[in-house]
Order: sequence, then C-alpha cells, then structure tokens
Amino acid sequence: MATEETVDLGEAHAPKEESFHVFKQIEHELKKALVHLRHEYNKHEPEYFAAVTHLSDAELAGFSADDFVLVRAATSAYGHHLFGKVRIPALPDEGPAYIHFRAFTAGPEDEAKLHSLHTEDVKEEGGGHTFRAIFTKDDELKWFDT
Repeated sequence: MATEETVDLGEAHAPKEESFHVFKQIEHELKKALVHLRHEYNKHEPEYFAAVTHLSDAELAGFSADDFVLVRAATSAYGHHLFGKVRIPALPDEGPAYIHFRAFTAGPEDEAKLHSLHTEDVKEEGGGHTFRAIFTKDDELKWFDT
C-alpha cells in the first residue's frame, strides 16, 4: 500500500486535463459517498459535518468539475494517487466550504476509483477532540488515508 513515506506527493496546483478526467470518472461516486458519509457520521459524531447541517443533500453534493480547485498527485509502483479539493458552491467561500478527496487510477486506460474522503479527528491538549470533514480554503491539501 502506498503511504506518505513511500511516494513523493507533488505540489498543490490547479487541476489540469488529466485531473479533470479522473474527477469526472469519480464525480458520481464522490457525491454519493459524501452524502452517505454525512448520514453515517450524523448518527455518532455530527461535529464532522457541523458546517453543512443547514444544507440539503442536493446542496451538499451540488458541486461539479467547475468547483474542483486544487490537486496534488503521487505515483506509486501500481498507479497514480490524486488528492483533490472541491468547493461546495452552496457555502460562502470564506468559511469551511471544501471537501478533500483521494482517488486512484492504475493508468490512463483504466477507470479511476474514489479511495476516500478526508475526515479529520484532531486530539487537543487536555484530551478533547475536534472533528471535521468540511475544510477551509486555506487548509492544506495533504496526504490522508481516510
């Protein structure tokens, strides 16, 4: 399995044709997974999706390739890993309004697959936690496994 230590994750940049191609292949699954993840997390830890509680499922998943704003890529022995940042257009740009996803493709002839959506559980001093799945414009797009 590829890890942050075993591959070189490229610098963040605006998506190019190859990245848009991958995004379009996973777009439907990404939207479906995002809505499902919100419903699942709302059962146990709603703080992950607190920034979007007021949005309908359609508004939450109302993004398109036009909202795909940032990408980082890495190559491993078995394929290409793409990390992307997508803006949720129903939210104001200055607030938490972005999701981070990870996709994989074995090569240009193979169908890309959604690997995961980024969710963050940060342990705070004193034992507390901060949970989130919706990020800000300034949050770094970095390697994640889940």
